[in-house]
Amino acid sequence: MRRSFILIVFSVAVLSSCSKKFENEPADRNFEADIFDPKDQKGTGAKQFLFDIYSLLPGGFNRIDGDYLDAATDDAVPSSFASGIVLFTNGQLNSVNYPDNNWKNCYSIIRKSNFFLKHIGVVPIPEATMKNQVAEARFLRAFAYFELLKRYGGIPLIGDTIFSLNDDLNLPRNTFAECVDYIAAECDEAAAGLPAGSAIATTDFGRVPSEAALALKCRLYVYAASPLYNGGGFESNSQLKALTGYPDADPARWQKAIDAAQALVSLTYYKLPSGSGSTAYSAVFTTKINTDIILSKQSAASTSIEVNNAPVGYVAPAASNGRTSPTQEFVNAFPKLDGTPYTGSVTDAGQYTGRDPRLASMLFYNGVKWLNRQIETFEGGRDKPNVPFKTQTRTSYYLRKFMGDFSSSTSYSNQSHNFPYFRFAEVLLNYAEALNEAGRTEDAVAPLKLIRARAGITAGINSRYGIKAGIGQSELRDLIRNERRIELAFEEHRFWDVRRWKIAGTVLNTTLKGLKITNDGGSLSLQEQGVSTIVFHDKFYHMPIPYNEMIRNPKLVQNEGYN
Repeated sequence: MRRSFILIVFSVAVLSSCSKKFENEPADRNFEADIFDPKDQKGTGAKQFLFDIYSLLPGGFNRIDGDYLDAATDDAVPSSFASGIVLFTNGQLNSVNYPDNNWKNCYSIIRKSNFFLKHIGVVPIPEATMKNQVAEARFLRAFAYFELLKRYGGIPLIGDTIFSLNDDLNLPRNTFAECVDYIAAECDEAAAGLPAGSAIATTDFGRVPSEAALALKCRLYVYAASPLYNGGGFESNSQLKALTGYPDADPARWQKAIDAAQALVSLTYYKLPSGSGSTAYSAVFTTKINTDIILSKQSAASTSIEVNNAPVGYVAPAASNGRTSPTQEFVNAFPKLDGTPYTGSVTDAGQYTGRDPRLASMLFYNGVKWLNRQIETFEGGRDKPNVPFKTQTRTSYYLRKFMGDFSSSTSYSNQSHNFPYFRFAEVLLNYAEALNEAGRTEDAVAPLKLIRARAGITAGINSRYGIKAGIGQSELRDLIRNERRIELAFEEHRFWDVRRWKIAGTVLNTTLKGLKITNDGGSLSLQEQGVSTIVFHDKFYHMPIPYNEMIRNPKLVQNEGYN
């Protein structure tokens, strides 16, 4: 196992916050004592060390070679043909070129959390503060383990150990079941020591509330009960089956997900904010503090999302890069305003009228107003100029989600852009999925109705928001999955959802579509066309353990198909 994830050189670990203090100190200076100082009544050094652990959590905005992870699904394609994210979709993914290698980063979080837990006890801070900070570190560690688990299956669990140079660093992978049990127990311990979201001061927003630990546990159990992990693995030998999932299928595992969701839903602070429609949905991502966001990656207000993703036909200071091109398949997923599936023609320029209001806040399409003019994504238009080597939309769509409303502005201004890790909306969708899979189909309708009501779907005469009376389990399963696809789009869920549901072999082996729009003297003609053929092999249900880690630790067993 790579030494870099286990061993911390303290002069590096605290560099972001303490470099000025330590840069002229002797090489043998005891940084441990500087950080965890028994005379530090305010615990300033320890608190900064904890915040440094937070900083290691990755955000999801344009994270992989400038693209969203969703650009490796059926929801979008990268606008640039040279993007490294295509390694997920061209059938060439391996342990060397894997573009989302977070093994080192996650174990850095784990190692630093362990170091914090070992030494925080000497700092003379109030007992309540100590309890909260210990729980924060345990949550961050559990979150890192989950991020590893969903990529690789079982991984080495190191507990509270802090390894020295003389220790044996070659640890085997723990089983999937052992990892699930460990993470769940850590979530329970963290939740018991964390403050409720309602008790966190505005100045501390972004620190972990107890509800985040409950949300992580809920997500963990939903994954663990899903087809890929619940006895449905593709592995050809028993060892790998136990490493990458449960060897046996047990539908009762959904009950743990139900219980975890209920524990959070029964609380009162986090809820879907009032209001409905596209404006209310957009506000979730541009309003720093709101009751849908349980935990998010904190960033300074900026125009980075707009600059990276808005249409390309503008000049400085409003120039944008248009990095992400949503697909026609994604557009087709949005139901009509009454909640029933859209069945109209994709070559109809009016297809966006009378649709789920979230569509308008999710993407740009030809004719939408932005920066005080209409978007032009027809061939040769200002936002699809077809200039050689220029990055532009490949589908005639651009991503709009997470942006402020600049439809009538002439330039961008700084916005709150905090990537959501956990939202109450996800908890409701987890709850609906678990209830339905457990055979409680009608009970699963209730949380789904809450999501659709906030989205602006009309209630209908039966107040079911387009969900037909007497709906069966299979049909509701498809509806719940589609609702997740829309509500949680570009929040790094779709990539993992299609894997845990074991449908990636179908939805990610296809030619994705976009529109070619021709403007003939003001008369528009729309034609659907293929824009990207993507390839999925069964081995891609799990990610490859990075090659360097395999070389350094001979006890690691590689996931099937990557040797």
